[in-house]
Amino acid sequence: MVAVTPQDDSRLRYAWKACSVTSLGLVLIGIAGSTLNVALPTVVRHFAAGPTESGWILLSYLLVNTASLVFFGRVADLLGRREVYLAGFALFTLASLLAGLSPDVWFLIAMRVVQAVGGAMILANGTVIITDAFPPERLSQGMGVYIGTLSVAQLAGPTVGGLIAATAGWQWIFWVNVPAGLLALGWGAAILRRMPRGPRSPVDAPGNVLLFAALSALLLALSEAGSRGPTSPVVLAGAGVFVVLVPLVVLAERRASNPVLDLRLFGGRLLAYANAASFCNALARSALILVVALYFQAARGLDAFAAGLSVLPVPVGIGLASPLVGLLGRRVSPYALSIGGATLSALGLGTLVLTADPGTPYWVTGIGLFVAGCGSGTFLTGNTTQVMAALPSGSLGVVNGFRIMIMNVGVVISVGLSLSVVTASVGPELRAQVYAGTLSTLSPVAVGQLMDGFQRAYAVLFAVAVAGALLAALARGQRAAESLDSTSR
Repeated sequence: MVAVTPQDDSRLRYAWKACSVTSLGLVLIGIAGSTLNVALPTVVRHFAAGPTESGWILLSYLLVNTASLVFFGRVADLLGRREVYLAGFALFTLASLLAGLSPDVWFLIAMRVVQAVGGAMILANGTVIITDAFPPERLSQGMGVYIGTLSVAQLAGPTVGGLIAATAGWQWIFWVNVPAGLLALGWGAAILRRMPRGPRSPVDAPGNVLLFAALSALLLALSEAGSRGPTSPVVLAGAGVFVVLVPLVVLAERRASNPVLDLRLFGGRLLAYANAASFCNALARSALILVVALYFQAARGLDAFAAGLSVLPVPVGIGLASPLVGLLGRRVSPYALSIGGATLSALGLGTLVLTADPGTPYWVTGIGLFVAGCGSGTFLTGNTTQVMAALPSGSLGVVNGFRIMIMNVGVVISVGLSLSVVTASVGPELRAQVYAGTLSTLSPVAVGQLMDGFQRAYAVLFAVAVAGALLAALARGQRAAESLDSTSR
């Protein structure tokens, strides 16, 4: 039995307080996003927004948030993590206040951009604060609780959003973030300790600009592909800009004395495969919730609220598995947890592939969803702990920003991929009814064709989950710090 010293006890008490701050930040960001998803029609009706404006209310946040994660991770490595993290709370809270006062839809979109910047400052640093706070042998516990709060946001967000939009008005979708943001800012300022700053060095301005432009072009192309098709001018232009900029990013980062994205960090086997596995898990997890909700509306004729309840086993599984697996992390390696979680996700999806039929009892589908959710919670805890524990302290911010960015790209791809596979089984004239959830009122033949699409979608997600498990198994190698040292020799 290992004796616990007073210093260890004091560090652990601080670690859990820091975890409460970062978990509050994750819930704030998660609920803010999911409430707007549900209340978007109310906002659109208020401003009489057209399809373009309506799409950019959501897309502007996703693009800017994802594209700036790496930048703010690097800024925090250099200027101080506590300061950047708390500034993110302040910026997000101010933008939420102003968004509720928007005189027109484009001002609202501009405030969503500011929200995205604040959200990136929070997301890029929450995981790193936990990594710095917890002793290595307890890191998986802190990470399990932190990731488990993601399910709280997924559970509460849609319900809160619908309730606010129906009773208090669309402005409160944004204003509800203000007291929560002020609470998080005050609690964080009181709890978080100042961390050592990295050595003063010039900011890699060309690298930042090129990386932001490349990611923005890629995300724009991916997000528009699902609605406009892969051959639309917007998609082709975005993809073309991305292809042109990638070599320029690599060239700029290799020449920079202090690159925003040190490519040597990602040359090691562990980080390369672990991030690829994380991408697969994010894609399968996000697409699963969308496909299942659409399945219950289009194939079984449920309303939106009932369909939302039907997918709850996924976030419930994540919420239960993450903290429990965190406790196991003291006895089981993060590597083993990553493989086990990815395999469990594949088993849950395999269950859905074999039982995709309108006559399947819900408890069977529910078990498949719950197992997939438990697998994702297990994988996220193990994978995050494995990556963060393998990094040199001076690179935690930028690599964590890159890790979250990779997952966000998986989320973007999941929407277009899953909807394309599902609706490919029916004719163009019926696709609008699939999206509206009314196809179940038509002939059994149409529903049967749609079920072929759902089965194919589940099969694709199952294959992605299996690929994630294989990649997780390959994510075993030298620490990133050792890889970086050997590369620089």
